[in-house]
Amino acid sequence: MEAYSANHPYYPQDVEIAKYSPNVSPLAVLLGWFGSIIAIILGASLVLARRIRPRIQVFEQLTLCWFVLCGFLHCFFEGYFVLNHAELPGSQSLFAQLWKEYALSDSRYITSDPFMLCIEGITVFIWGPLCIAIAVCLVRGNDLRYPLQIVMCVGHLYGVALYYGTCYFEYHYHGNSHSRPEFLYYWVYYASFNFPWVVVPSLLLVQGIRTTWDIFRAFEDVRSVLLRLGDLHGTEPKKER
Repeated sequence: MEAYSANHPYYPQDVEIAKYSPNVSPLAVLLGWFGSIIAIILGASLVLARRIRPRIQVFEQLTLCWFVLCGFLHCFFEGYFVLNHAELPGSQSLFAQLWKEYALSDSRYITSDPFMLCIEGITVFIWGPLCIAIAVCLVRGNDLRYPLQIVMCVGHLYGVALYYGTCYFEYHYHGNSHSRPEFLYYWVYYASFNFPWVVVPSLLLVQGIRTTWDIFRAFEDVRSVLLRLGDLHGTEPKKER
């Protein structure tokens, strides 16, 4: 078998990537800028939440951070991919370089793969705004947060299942791998970076269902009491004036 010499580091090695240009910034610099942006956004969100709800619980603060993080990633980071996927291989913007680095674990992000554009488009235009809406409800103490949270968690789990599933079946049946084989790219980037969207949505889904169930049970208890009081009131003899 002849070795294939590609002008890029992505897998499969014979995939065509037009106008590819290697990153010019060190990975540490890219992660530093990206981490700083996220830290500022989460910090500002917590400060605002504590001013609006001074007694907001720690668990709710962590949940707020999760949905704010998801809202930022979905609307802006993934939004950048959806809007600029064609120019991404040759771009040297912060988000483009980060996507090119992550694409070492999944080259579909640098080849304008139709499946990725579809699933990321849904993420950008539906899941991103929904995450922000949940964060707003949480800060305001609005119980609408729980049904929205259930929908969002199911959406996250479904998206991750499709993401991992398509890669698995393509490799299993066609032998195509979109990830480089090194530990960093496959196990850290591909496997580990997406795993929080399995764990956290699963926990929040259970929490949302339990809370919603408790609310319905409390409503039924109150309704039963009111019905009994109404029956008692209806059987009482009228007092003469």
